[in-house]
Amino acid sequence: MTVAYDSGVNLFDTAEVYASGRAETTLGNILKKKGWSVCLCVYRAETERGLSRKHVIEGLRGSLSRLQLDYVDIVFANRSDVNAPMEEVVRAMTFVIDQGMAMYWGTSRWNAVEIMEAYSIARQFNLVPPVCEQAEYHYFQRDKVELHLPELYHKIGVGAMTWSPLACGLLTGKYNEGIPKSSRAAMKGYAWLKERLCSDEGKKQLSKIKELHLLADRLTCTPAQLAIAWCLRSEGVSSVLLGVSNTEQLLENLGSIRVLSQLTPPLITEMDALLGNKPRNAKREVRS
Repeated sequence: MTVAYDSGVNLFDTAEVYASGRAETTLGNILKKKGWSVCLCVYRAETERGLSRKHVIEGLRGSLSRLQLDYVDIVFANRSDVNAPMEEVVRAMTFVIDQGMAMYWGTSRWNAVEIMEAYSIARQFNLVPPVCEQAEYHYFQRDKVELHLPELYHKIGVGAMTWSPLACGLLTGKYNEGIPKSSRAAMKGYAWLKERLCSDEGKKQLSKIKELHLLADRLTCTPAQLAIAWCLRSEGVSSVLLGVSNTEQLLENLGSIRVLSQLTPPLITEMDALLGNKPRNAKREVRS
C-alpha cells in the first residue's frame, strides 16, 4: 500500500464481506499508522444482507468503525436488491451522505435501467443520485461500458469505475499453456473459471490473447499493461480497480499509464479487428 500511495494511488476498494471484515480492519490499521491525509476509500454494501435502509446504515457504521474513519468518499450499493424498494435505497444513501458518513454513493453491477430509476427518484424527491457505476470491463466484456453506460455518462453524468481488467489473470498469459497449479483456476471454488478456460469460447480467447501479446511486444510493454491501458482509454472510465499479489505486480500494472499515449486510433482499430467483438453503435473513444 505504501508503494501504491507513493505512486499516486489514492483510492482503495474494500467491503464488509472481504475476509469477514478483517480486510477493513487491516486497511484501517495501515491508514492510522501511516497518517495519510488524503486517501479515497470505498465501501460496498453487499446484498448478502440486502440494501435495506437498516443494513446500509448499520453496515456502513460497522465499516467506518473497522476502518477507523469518520467517513468514506464513496459508498457503493453492490448489486440491486429486489427486496428493497428503489426509493428506500436512494433515501438510505442520501441519509448516510447527509450524516457525513460518505461524500457520494454509486452502484455496482446495476443495469442502466436501474441506475436511471435511482437517478429519477433522486430528482423527484430532491435526494442524492448515484454518481458512478462499478462494472466489469476487459477485452471480452465490453457491451455495458462501451454501449450502455456512455449514454448515462452524457445524460446524467454517471461515470464508470471498472474492475477485473485482466479477466482473473486470463489476459496476462498465465493460462496460455495450461492451468498452473498455483493459479486461481486451480483453487477450490473457482471451478467456473477452469470450465471457462477449457470451453470452446475460452480456447478462442486464449488464441486472441497470444496475438495481443505480440502487439504488446511491439509496444515494448507487458500484456497486463496493454490490457489495463486499453481499459483506461475509454472516455467514460473514471478509474480502473487493480488487484495484485505483490509489489512487482503493482509496479507493472501502474506502468500501464505510460502505455496509454501509444493507444492511437489506428492501433485501437487494429485491436478491435483482432478481438472481433466491438459492440455495435459503440463510438471509438480514445483519450488524448
